[in-house]
Amino acid sequence: MNASMETGKEITLPASVQADPLQRYSRKRMAIAFGVAAVSDVLSISMTFVPPLQLAIDMATAFALFWILGKRWALLPGFIAEAIPGMGVFPWWVLVVLSILLYDGFKKPAKV
Repeated sequence: MNASMETGKEITLPASVQADPLQRYSRKRMAIAFGVAAVSDVLSISMTFVPPLQLAIDMATAFALFWILGKRWALLPGFIAEAIPGMGVFPWWVLVVLSILLYDGFKKPAKV
Protein backbone atom coordinates (compact mmCIF):
# COMPACT_ATOMS: atom_id res chain seq x y z
CA MET A 1 0.00 0.00 0.00
CA ASN A 2 1.48 3.36 -0.94
CA ALA A 3 1.57 6.47 1.21
CA SER A 4 -1.08 8.35 -0.76
CA MET A 5 -3.67 5.64 -0.14
CA GLU A 6 -2.89 5.50 3.56
CA THR A 7 -3.33 9.25 4.12
CA GLY A 8 -6.36 9.55 1.85
CA LYS A 9 -4.79 12.30 -0.24
CA GLU A 10 -4.96 12.20 -4.01
CA ILE A 11 -1.83 12.72 -6.04
CA THR A 12 -2.22 15.22 -8.85
CA LEU A 13 0.08 15.11 -11.82
CA PRO A 14 1.72 18.24 -13.21
CA ALA A 15 -0.09 19.96 -16.07
CA SER A 16 2.60 18.82 -18.53
CA VAL A 17 1.79 15.19 -17.78
CA GLN A 18 -1.97 15.72 -17.81
CA ALA A 19 -1.87 17.54 -21.15
CA ASP A 20 -3.92 16.25 -24.04
CA PRO A 21 -1.82 13.88 -26.17
CA LEU A 22 -3.01 15.73 -29.28
CA GLN A 23 -1.14 18.82 -28.08
CA ARG A 24 2.25 17.09 -27.84
CA TYR A 25 4.08 19.52 -30.11
CA SER A 26 3.51 23.23 -30.45
CA ARG A 27 2.81 24.72 -33.87
CA LYS A 28 6.12 26.54 -33.71
CA ARG A 29 8.04 23.30 -33.10
CA MET A 30 6.25 21.53 -35.93
CA ALA A 31 6.88 24.48 -38.27
CA ILE A 32 10.58 24.36 -37.42
CA ALA A 33 10.63 20.59 -38.02
CA PHE A 34 8.92 21.01 -41.41
CA GLY A 35 11.35 23.79 -42.30
CA VAL A 36 14.40 21.68 -41.41
CA ALA A 37 12.97 18.74 -43.37
CA ALA A 38 12.16 20.85 -46.44
CA VAL A 39 15.58 22.52 -46.54
CA SER A 40 17.25 19.14 -46.11
CA ASP A 41 15.22 17.60 -48.93
CA VAL A 42 16.05 20.47 -51.29
CA LEU A 43 19.76 20.21 -50.44
CA SER A 44 19.60 16.43 -50.75
CA ILE A 45 18.15 16.67 -54.26
CA SER A 46 20.89 19.06 -55.32
CA MET A 47 23.60 16.80 -53.82
CA THR A 48 22.44 13.58 -55.48
CA PHE A 49 25.73 13.19 -57.34
CA VAL A 50 27.88 13.91 -54.28
CA PRO A 51 26.96 11.01 -51.93
CA PRO A 52 29.31 11.85 -49.03
CA LEU A 53 27.92 15.38 -48.81
CA GLN A 54 24.38 14.07 -49.10
CA LEU A 55 25.00 11.61 -46.26
CA ALA A 56 26.42 14.40 -44.09
CA ILE A 57 23.32 16.52 -44.74
CA ASP A 58 21.06 13.58 -43.87
CA MET A 59 22.95 12.86 -40.65
CA ALA A 60 22.69 16.51 -39.62
CA THR A 61 18.98 16.46 -40.45
CA ALA A 62 18.40 13.29 -38.43
CA PHE A 63 20.14 14.82 -35.40
CA ALA A 64 18.27 18.12 -35.79
CA LEU A 65 14.88 16.39 -36.04
CA PHE A 66 15.83 14.14 -33.13
CA TRP A 67 16.56 17.27 -31.10
CA ILE A 68 13.36 19.05 -32.23
CA LEU A 69 10.89 16.13 -32.05
CA GLY A 70 12.50 13.96 -29.41
CA LYS A 71 13.16 10.23 -29.51
CA ARG A 72 11.09 9.08 -32.45
CA TRP A 73 11.58 5.72 -34.16
CA ALA A 74 9.94 7.15 -37.29
CA LEU A 75 13.16 9.09 -37.94
CA LEU A 76 15.15 5.88 -38.53
CA PRO A 77 13.30 4.71 -41.69
CA GLY A 78 13.63 8.23 -43.10
CA PHE A 79 17.37 8.17 -42.54
CA ILE A 80 17.66 4.71 -44.10
CA ALA A 81 15.62 5.78 -47.14
CA GLU A 82 17.79 8.87 -47.58
CA ALA A 83 20.98 6.80 -47.26
CA ILE A 84 20.07 4.64 -50.27
CA PRO A 85 21.80 6.10 -53.35
CA GLY A 86 19.35 7.77 -55.70
CA MET A 87 16.50 7.88 -53.18
CA GLY A 88 17.37 11.42 -52.13
CA VAL A 89 15.23 12.82 -54.95
CA PHE A 90 12.08 12.03 -52.93
CA PRO A 91 11.03 14.27 -50.00
CA TRP A 92 11.57 11.61 -47.33
CA TRP A 93 12.21 13.99 -44.44
CA VAL A 94 9.04 15.97 -45.07
CA LEU A 95 7.09 12.71 -45.22
CA VAL A 96 8.66 11.54 -41.95
CA VAL A 97 7.71 14.78 -40.15
CA LEU A 98 4.21 14.58 -41.62
CA SER A 99 3.84 10.97 -40.46
CA ILE A 100 4.93 11.93 -36.94
CA LEU A 101 2.40 14.76 -36.89
CA LEU A 102 -0.41 12.51 -38.17
CA TYR A 103 0.48 9.58 -35.92
CA ASP A 104 0.44 11.80 -32.84
CA GLY A 105 -2.93 13.19 -33.96
CA PHE A 106 -4.68 9.86 -33.52
CA LYS A 107 -5.98 8.96 -30.10
CA LYS A 108 -5.11 5.55 -28.83
CA PRO A 109 -8.17 3.45 -27.96
CA ALA A 110 -8.94 3.23 -24.29
CA LYS A 111 -8.36 -0.09 -22.56
CA VAL A 112 -11.56 -1.76 -21.47
